[in-house]
Amino acid sequence: MTIRMHLQIVGAMLLTLGAAHSLFSRYFGWKKELSQLSLFTRQIFIVHCFFIALVVAMLGIASLFYTDVLLQPSAASRLMLAGIVVFWMCRLVIQFFVYDSAIWRGGRFYTYMHVVFSAFWMYVVITYSVALRSVW
Repeated sequence: MTIRMHLQIVGAMLLTLGAAHSLFSRYFGWKKELSQLSLFTRQIFIVHCFFIALVVAMLGIASLFYTDVLLQPSAASRLMLAGIVVFWMCRLVIQFFVYDSAIWRGGRFYTYMHVVFSAFWMYVVITYSVALRSVW
């Protein structure tokens, strides 16, 4: 499989993840939990969640539909890919060092999701890193 194909796979997955953010509120019961927060904090949380979903979806669109542009050796593609690598590397680190293991240990579904998303973040970081190396 080529790096182009891997970028497109990651792009489709990120686009799906961005869209899935619209379901998080219902699944995680955010309406009830957020009702305990001040209006200001609640609205910041909602706005930040929206922008995270938007950025993730836009990265998915760029990777899925503008793959060739990302793989053109240029200063812009190197800057974009380097930024994406840093973004997802931070997310990978957070998976292991910020989220408390009490969240996922002991629950079969949450343990499974922890493993799946850990593997996904690694795949994303590796894919964009290889793409960055190819345009250097």
